[in-house]
Amino acid sequence: MRKILVMAAVAMMTAMNVNAQNGYDETKHEVAISYGLWSNSEIIDAFENVGGILVGARFDNEKYFGPISAEYFYHTKNWLGVGGIFAYGQYEQDVYLAKQKDGVRKNTYLTLMPAVKLDWLRKKHFGMYSKLAFGATLRSEKYTSDTDSNKDESDSEVHVNWQASLLGMEFGSPTFRGFLELGTGEQGIALVGLRYKF
Repeated sequence: MRKILVMAAVAMMTAMNVNAQNGYDETKHEVAISYGLWSNSEIIDAFENVGGILVGARFDNEKYFGPISAEYFYHTKNWLGVGGIFAYGQYEQDVYLAKQKDGVRKNTYLTLMPAVKLDWLRKKHFGMYSKLAFGATLRSEKYTSDTDSNKDESDSEVHVNWQASLLGMEFGSPTFRGFLELGTGEQGIALVGLRYKF
């Protein structure tokens, strides 16, 4: 196992060294992973909580994970990348009715979106871009009651979703970069991540 890990590490370093020699403008593929804040799903959950409060519910111990995203782009031109985005998010909260804990609600979000990326400033160690994606989210909701198992519920639905990152900035080496994006959508209003180009 140790020998396999060493061989894999050597292969990755060799590939990165070759790509560094090729230069940024010769890369065609890019993969990225990111973490965002205030996704569409998180905002929808916040509005649903307001509705619950109006009918006497109270929520506590709220935990939101994500959205964490993976994306791939293939550059048909130096300035144009086409590809897709996969995003995952999860939301959990305790639900109280009449001052007593009634149960736990847990939502899971799986999103797949075809996307385009427009690199409008391309430098060796810095770039600026915009990104647009449009697709669908599978939202799965599970409610587990603490008081009555007959109240346990689960439901799933699919709805349209998007990401519009108006301003993206990336910085680092020609092939390995950190990035920050500002916009709106299922990846979040603000997201940070790492990108590898090859």
